[in-house]
Amino acid sequence: MQSQSTGSLAASTVETGPVEVNFTDYGSGRPVLLLHGGAGVQSVSAFAESLSTESDVRVIVPTHPGFGRTSRPDSLRTIRALAAVYIAVLDELDLHDVTVIGNSIGGWIAAEMAIVATPRIRDVVIVDAVGIEVAGHPVADFFALTFPQIAELSYYDPERYRIDPRALPQAAQAELAANRATLATYAGEPSMVDPGLRARLADVAIPTLVIWGDSDGIADPDYGRAYAAAIPGARFQLLTNTGHLPQIESPGLLIEALADFTLENFTLQDFTPTNS
Repeated sequence: MQSQSTGSLAASTVETGPVEVNFTDYGSGRPVLLLHGGAGVQSVSAFAESLSTESDVRVIVPTHPGFGRTSRPDSLRTIRALAAVYIAVLDELDLHDVTVIGNSIGGWIAAEMAIVATPRIRDVVIVDAVGIEVAGHPVADFFALTFPQIAELSYYDPERYRIDPRALPQAAQAELAANRATLATYAGEPSMVDPGLRARLADVAIPTLVIWGDSDGIADPDYGRAYAAAIPGARFQLLTNTGHLPQIESPGLLIEALADFTLENFTLQDFTPTNS
């Protein structure tokens, strides 16, 4: 493993077989593995820093291979395979008592990791995930949507987060396109589901919290309730005035939900929940 200090953070690389995983370390304490969705690692970075600052935890944030200009071996093509990579990362880093938190496809990865039931994982938090099939509640066809349409479905207040990709520098536009192609490779185009996942969730035997934004238009709250119902003993929690990306739109509510779920492991000091 290689590590490079970046102030209060540490940027590192770990190799598991043919796969090289880049990750950033925030804070210290009991380990949390935070998995980003299709929006890329930047969609969870600020939240990771807040969580590590306000809680007695070490937050490890990997970049999924192929995102953020990183390399992806051609053999790594599914969410299930990516989950196996992250279990190998936990082994390589010799981490124990880990909380795995994942948003969107990151939540799908977290679910797959929970099914494997490695003793290194203590509990799992699935945040506005995709991956299962729910009759009458399809996941939005992400790859058929424009960026304004994605924003409209992703946020309670989309006007605050709308971007025009054409206004971005060429390098940023190229990265967005590469991330989108990598997402299609992992998650399938256009389905964003694994038809066998919902049944396999019955094998999860660790504490699980399923968190959902009440205004998620990518996968609606009833889809989230079905996710929780498929996992034995899972708890479902709805966040108000929140879309598909609570870590961006409602970070305070999300941290509060995490604190309630793992109260004995999170020490929050001088924290006032917000919805912004």
